[in-house]
Amino acid sequence: MTVRRRANANSESVDNYLKAILSLGGAEESRVTSNALAQRLGVAAASVTNMLQKLAAGSPALVKYERHRGVQLSAAGKTRALEVVRHHRLIETFLYEVLDYRIDEVHDEAERLEHFISERFEERIAAKLGHPKIDPHGHGIPALDGAMPRQNSVPLTEVAGEGVYVVGSVSDLDAGVLKSLKLSGVAAGVRLRMRGMRDAKGKDEYAVSVGRSAKVLHLSRKAAEAIRVQAVEGRE
Repeated sequence: MTVRRRANANSESVDNYLKAILSLGGAEESRVTSNALAQRLGVAAASVTNMLQKLAAGSPALVKYERHRGVQLSAAGKTRALEVVRHHRLIETFLYEVLDYRIDEVHDEAERLEHFISERFEERIAAKLGHPKIDPHGHGIPALDGAMPRQNSVPLTEVAGEGVYVVGSVSDLDAGVLKSLKLSGVAAGVRLRMRGMRDAKGKDEYAVSVGRSAKVLHLSRKAAEAIRVQAVEGRE
């Protein structure tokens, strides 16, 4: 079984940087600041600068980096980032659907495994799952050619006014938030009725009802930021 790339601490670190730049840059592939990367990865800003300089000087260069102007992925860096994201989301889906992992457990397990799987193993997982396009959190799974399924959703915090929405995805970056939302019934594909926002003791709270329930759930800004939604035509 041929391993796609070396499985060592250095390659894992590179993969994590590329994934973070891809995520923070968004669909527009905007420049990402060193401070944003440092916050996402939990490392010192100086360490980020050193790594970005190495990635930009490599052959092929994996990023386009200018000090004080931020960083973008090069074509090679984007290809590699999407490959690792595909690994990660296929593994999450396999763990959730086949091995019965809890939704809040799959991210950390996939983080450990994504760097090591071979092309053959990736193909077998995809075939076993029926070549899924969406992972358990609602995130798109890149195709083999790097194409990403289109998802027209916005963070719940950007919703203007009351209305009925469907959850497109729930972030897996914070297992605690993910577990809490799951216990409250909030998951990809579920309908939410947005009832409004209030300032509760200096902190934003978002009032929603899940599914057809009349019970009002008050979400913190952190929880609301983890949820991406799409509007549903009409009101129920």
